[in-house]
Amino acid sequence: MREAIRGIRRAALAGVAAAGLGLVPAVADATPGAGVTARILAQTTVGGKDYVLREITIAPGGKTGWHYHDGTLYAFVKQGTLTHSDATCELDGLYKTGATFTEPSNQVHIGRNLGKKQLVLEVLYVNPAGAPLSQDAPNPGCDFE
Repeated sequence: MREAIRGIRRAALAGVAAAGLGLVPAVADATPGAGVTARILAQTTVGGKDYVLREITIAPGGKTGWHYHDGTLYAFVKQGTLTHSDATCELDGLYKTGATFTEPSNQVHIGRNLGKKQLVLEVLYVNPAGAPLSQDAPNPGCDFE
């Protein structure tokens, strides 16, 4: 299990480094997600960090709700397209099938599926041990939410 998590983390890091992707910091009343399901594929704790591998599915028209992570998240788009916006209300990523991206800790954002088919992500969370996978955040004033 640890080797599988390490392999996914290395692949996500390589893709992110190659793409040079970054997210903008944000500030902002909690917004609920809609049309999102997830299942844990693997998890372990090493050196004070939780490593959790999840498959997340977002239905067409679905959204994660505004949130942030206490640690770093590495993701691979298995199917569909993720529309990703930061707390400035700007689009900071449009990730299609095969893309990798990262979300740094404490950066408020929302993910949406504006497509016509399910969006499927494989996500590795690297959080401080015991931290929740994500924390709800308020809408920073974006009119698309």
